[in-house]
Amino acid sequence: MTERVEHGKLFIGGEFTDPLSTGVIEVISPHTEQVIGRVPHASEGDVDRAVAAARRAFDEGPWPRMTPDERIAVITRIKDAFAVRHEQFARLISAQNGTPYSSSVMVQALAAMMVWDSAITVARTFPYEERRDGVLGPLLVRREPVGVVAAVVPWNVPQFTAAAKLAPALLAGCTAVLKVSPETPLDAYVLAEIVAEAGLPPGVLSILPADREVSEYLVGHSDVDKVSFTGSVAAGRRVMEVASRHLTRVTLELGGKSAAVILPDADLEAAVAGIVPFAWMINGQACVAQTRILAPRSRYDEIAEAFAAAAGALRVGDPLDPATELGPLVARRQQQRSLDYIRLGQDEGAKILTGGSRPASQERGWYVEPTLFGSVDNSMRIAREEIFGPVICLIPYADEAEAIRIADDSPYGLSGSVWTADTERGIEVARRVRTGTYSVNTFSLDMLGPFGGYKDSGLGREFGPEGYGEFFEHKMIHLPAGYREA
Repeated sequence: MTERVEHGKLFIGGEFTDPLSTGVIEVISPHTEQVIGRVPHASEGDVDRAVAAARRAFDEGPWPRMTPDERIAVITRIKDAFAVRHEQFARLISAQNGTPYSSSVMVQALAAMMVWDSAITVARTFPYEERRDGVLGPLLVRREPVGVVAAVVPWNVPQFTAAAKLAPALLAGCTAVLKVSPETPLDAYVLAEIVAEAGLPPGVLSILPADREVSEYLVGHSDVDKVSFTGSVAAGRRVMEVASRHLTRVTLELGGKSAAVILPDADLEAAVAGIVPFAWMINGQACVAQTRILAPRSRYDEIAEAFAAAAGALRVGDPLDPATELGPLVARRQQQRSLDYIRLGQDEGAKILTGGSRPASQERGWYVEPTLFGSVDNSMRIAREEIFGPVICLIPYADEAEAIRIADDSPYGLSGSVWTADTERGIEVARRVRTGTYSVNTFSLDMLGPFGGYKDSGLGREFGPEGYGEFFEHKMIHLPAGYREA
């Protein structure tokens, strides 16, 4: 991607329209540090227009009153068009946030398409209405769309998180305002083009690029019924505080400091091959990244050597080069944050096994070498705080009980994995670790199961029937005794 991408309009209520303000977002390449795009910066007035359109579409329009099958037909057109343009999505996202294109196709584009597809699968069989025998007589339990949804997504996986919110919300019959990050607004315009052609009724969806201040205005809007947010813990707490003013329902998918537990009997070659791509995924900018690797003391040196070699061999460079395995961080502030944590880790007494600075091969761009710290104690800040960069901690443990204790000794509880020759033993470890998503001898995130976190990692779930259910209200209708359906 060499040509600058420019857009002059906002997508509000299903149409491209002029913004109310003259504010502009400049998109900077994390590789070249040059401007690669410009889009309007949505204002509070634009939020008011988008929310009003969504409110009318929900209260008066056809979308919530369509049958599930009718909505599925429209969302299927969105999913199919997404599949056709998935490479365009991947290239735009890589250019904006530095994800290596080699993984962007799968992690950023195809995974988002899978979210749309999985939501359709769930919607087909979801129990929108069911009859129960109550204590006092027969009941009809209905699940009705919650209303206007504010969907706020981050820059690291913009289309994946947008799909995680929009697919279930729209299929449920809700209307929505999608607020996208100022770092990654360009791919959102491709989604807007797809949506405009798919046949959504007017007002059902708006897409607004804006900063945190406008996000706060959106989530605090009195006409928003539900907020679905992905981002940092600090931002999630603020979202919850602002939304609480109107008792607005919230789903929060927040940070992580996930532990990959290598048991003494594990196949080390398989563990390295399975963990490394998901420790340094999206250049370390992933909430589910396996950022703490727990190694038995009996094999610690062997494991340290293997992971240091694998991390050091990762090819760093231009994210649009198909051979690149680790690209730049999204912004200078993220680069500086990682470098600051690297210095902090050294001050705390941890030992750099590989990496630790800017790569000499890159004269410009917001790069940090893939970095592995050894001799890490779980009490260190580098082991407890989410760095959101390519900095991984290798932590020794004495026995399985201590490994589980260390894995759980975190304010987070989003993801994790265990690596062992004994699958049943691995499943038992998975049952004991308090985290929302866990994998045995693999790393996976299945869109037909519930995804979300314990503790500071969030509230509620995305994906599967559990995530779909987050976009419904439950209504109980008491029926007269002896009633039989005609």
